[in-house]
Amino acid sequence: MVLAGQSSEKAALIYQHSDEERQRDLAAGLDDMVRAERAKNHNDSSAHHKEKPTGS
Repeated sequence: MVLAGQSSEKAALIYQHSDEERQRDLAAGLDDMVRAERAKNHNDSSAHHKEKPTGS
């Protein structure tokens, strides 16, 4: 209640569902961002670690 700024338990109960849904949305968005960064970094590091031909 304090963190959300609600002044009564009734107000907290009214907005509780919305808060849980928003938290799930935020968590999903953060997960997407982390996965995208990991994929980008993985692709970048793979390009840097490819062996160069030695030329026989």
